[in-house]
Amino acid sequence: MTASQAVDLPLEGVRVLDLSRVFAGPLCGQVLADFGAEVIKIEHPARGDDTRDWGIRVGKTETTYYNSMNRSKRSVTLDLQSAEALRIVHELLPQCDVVIHNFKTGGAEKLGLGYEQLRALRSDLIYCAVAGYDSSGPEAKRPGYDLVIQGEAGLMALNGEANTPPLKFGVAVVDLMTGMYAAQAVLAALFQRQRTGRGRLIEMALYDCGLMVTGYYGLDALKLGHDPERYGNAHPSIVPYGMFEAADGPLIIAVGNNSQFDKFCRQVVERPDIVEDPRFSTNVNRSHNRAELVPLLSGLIRSFPRELLLHRMTAAGIPCGRVAGLHDALTCERTRRGQLVQDMPHPVTGTTPVFAPPYRLDGRRLPIRNAPPTLGEGTREVLQKLLAMSDEQLQSLSEQGVLTLPTTG
Repeated sequence: MTASQAVDLPLEGVRVLDLSRVFAGPLCGQVLADFGAEVIKIEHPARGDDTRDWGIRVGKTETTYYNSMNRSKRSVTLDLQSAEALRIVHELLPQCDVVIHNFKTGGAEKLGLGYEQLRALRSDLIYCAVAGYDSSGPEAKRPGYDLVIQGEAGLMALNGEANTPPLKFGVAVVDLMTGMYAAQAVLAALFQRQRTGRGRLIEMALYDCGLMVTGYYGLDALKLGHDPERYGNAHPSIVPYGMFEAADGPLIIAVGNNSQFDKFCRQVVERPDIVEDPRFSTNVNRSHNRAELVPLLSGLIRSFPRELLLHRMTAAGIPCGRVAGLHDALTCERTRRGQLVQDMPHPVTGTTPVFAPPYRLDGRRLPIRNAPPTLGEGTREVLQKLLAMSDEQLQSLSEQGVLTLPTTG
């Protein structure tokens, strides 16, 4: 990105110490990095973040899983079981605005990295702790795993078809939402600190966030007094709204109101008698009579080519779209035009694809400032810059196993 194209990043000058691993915590750190914060990711010298061993290998120390959560960060290796490593963290802390971690409840305190312990080093510290469950409850020390909480929070019970077993989401949606909620909380705390000078303790629980993901389904269950029926790719209260099969492939049809349904019947499937039937004239009636309507519409839709249906619905202002394969979506013209996937330099593979931030400010997408880091790539540079450590000190710590110095790959 040239100077004339540079984006004014709102978190420039904010420094984050990211002690987290796997998904939710690292995603929180990545969001802050996207907005311009300097994010220093602390990793174990030998194995790094757990996700460096998950997914498809990229180079020597990264994987596709790791790369999805760690763009625009620096990697510094420290063995936090070492007293010398903890001393280094404590020395870094006064120069950091935010700390993120996802140790089990009580684990940070045992290491000397608890909120009160670190606040003594910087009184206005924003400290974000991610755990599985409420730190004040009886399950505080239970480890938090996305799949477990998808089950416990009712998410699996709302996903899938009515006649199938409970089904997990395709991605780790609880981790995903917890990371985004955590980033929102950190941003709010940074905003308040700018006005008041006050730091904050932020606690995020995967279970709490997982329950929020149930959204309107959750409120439906409370109103009904039992689980709502599952409709798979269809909508629980809007009809027709879901995936349908055309003569030559699947498509999404999202008829959002009665006017659109009128156009759908008259202009798309050429059956005005359907919308004129009192059973189907309003969405409430269509929802009540979906067992009769959906098979009728499915048969009609299957008799038309997909492109013709898409053309007619687009002309009528009815939301619709093709159902793409994942690879097709990632490589399509829309994705390329938006520069949503970009090739970044890599010391082993030459380049590696990296997702771009989804945010646009003043009409410009936020940049990828650097690719997800190789293990320990920033150890020497960061510790020399912030702590003025000499090459001799770093080499000695490396020989002791406290840290590793960067190598190619």
